[in-house]
Amino acid sequence: MGGYILAIDQGTTSSRAIIFDGQQQIAGASHREFKQYFPKSGWVEHDPEEIWQTVLSTVEDAIAKAGIKAGDLSAIGITNQRETVVVWDRKTGNPIHNAIVWQDRRTASYCDRLKKQGLEKTFTRKTGLLLDPYFSGTKLNWLLTNIDRAQARAAKGELCFGTIDTFLIWRLTGGKSFVTDATNASRTLLYNIAENAWDDELLKILKVPRAMLPEVKDCAADFGVTDTALFGAAIPILGVAGDQQAATIGQACFKPGMLKSTYGTGCFALLNTGKDMVRSKNRLLTTIAYKLDGETTYALEGSIFVAGAAVQWLRDGLKVIKAAPDTGTLAASADPTQDVYLVPAFTGLGAPHWDPDARGAIFGMTRNTGPAEFARAALEAVCYQTRDLLEAMHKDWRNNGKETVLRVDGGMVASDWTMQRLSDLLDAPVDRPVILETTALGVAWLAGSRAGVWPKQEDFAKSWARDRRFEPAMDEKTRKAKFKGWRNAVKRTLS
Repeated sequence: MGGYILAIDQGTTSSRAIIFDGQQQIAGASHREFKQYFPKSGWVEHDPEEIWQTVLSTVEDAIAKAGIKAGDLSAIGITNQRETVVVWDRKTGNPIHNAIVWQDRRTASYCDRLKKQGLEKTFTRKTGLLLDPYFSGTKLNWLLTNIDRAQARAAKGELCFGTIDTFLIWRLTGGKSFVTDATNASRTLLYNIAENAWDDELLKILKVPRAMLPEVKDCAADFGVTDTALFGAAIPILGVAGDQQAATIGQACFKPGMLKSTYGTGCFALLNTGKDMVRSKNRLLTTIAYKLDGETTYALEGSIFVAGAAVQWLRDGLKVIKAAPDTGTLAASADPTQDVYLVPAFTGLGAPHWDPDARGAIFGMTRNTGPAEFARAALEAVCYQTRDLLEAMHKDWRNNGKETVLRVDGGMVASDWTMQRLSDLLDAPVDRPVILETTALGVAWLAGSRAGVWPKQEDFAKSWARDRRFEPAMDEKTRKAKFKGWRNAVKRTLS
């Protein structure tokens, strides 16, 4: 069939459909943004129906742009915003409420109550996660508690729970497949990552009926086939992974010690630790990197809630830029004598602070501070937060030396200024790949290798190609001074 693979990349602010050919090159792509809902301070929601429609339209558009037919596709891979929660009616397929997004902080007080009961150690031991509103489990508890009759209906098996991948597969297969993969399951607070199974004790604590949970599969597996009525062909869905794990795969970080960081709406750094389930002492997450052929590979992860979202804020909130690519050029023109720091805690702070009540702040402004300084502060904030994560990783996993090369991907890495500043502040090399759509490439490889039309892991890793390496050029005195200022700004922001 030519080895064409469709990757559905359902993200936080948009849905993408990308078709790769047999040489793993992009043959056609389409992108649609969708509306963000903010019902209350700290609450973030999406309309699942709008997400579904953007997926359908981008798939159809990508197929047309590639100049192929749906029947030419060998398989589909799906990657998704991970912890976002959807609950829907098992008979009708209709959601009972908007999707609650991973950024949403409405369950902060519930998490605090669970912590006061001494339960965080139980969750961390079994799931590798912390008790934070970021994860799916407490969001699901909120829906079951606050939506009329939801708890009773779920117990009867009338409702289905899923992260976005599960919801899309359900819709794509006409309700025939109710499944997820190990990486998405591992982000729910409900899945025991050592036993690779839903955990009855955790389900009981969060009052989640087992009847509403999907079957968990490996990342490359048979997830069902699309309803012929959708695209004109029955296409097998053979690969699924949460977006950050998919990017880890797309960056070919298959060996322990390899490290990638994705700069999208948020920023997420994953360090492959192989078969070792490393327990963090620095408030990082232990998570499943991928599960293939029944074998689980683990990772340490650091999660930053706001990266590209800060650039969106400059564009849509402050209106100091017209388009995201303008940010690097504007930042380069900033006054070097002004030390302006943006702590982008718009929805709290992630690793290693985990403070859901922190809110954004700007420090160091003068009468001369303007759009250029705001732009530089927004981009530097991403770099500082990345350094926080990498320092914690080095402390947790001492097999990983300071010589680490960071592989980067996501929309922000197209900016040369940002990547050079990242290398400068990390004091480490930063590698940008030729293919920036590594999240989509990762699930395309899962699906393509499962279908037998793409190369196996070793050959796929050899095909990874570097576009450019950024080397640190900042002097150590400046680096230390700037990072000291960042630490001070964060300290003043913590709740």
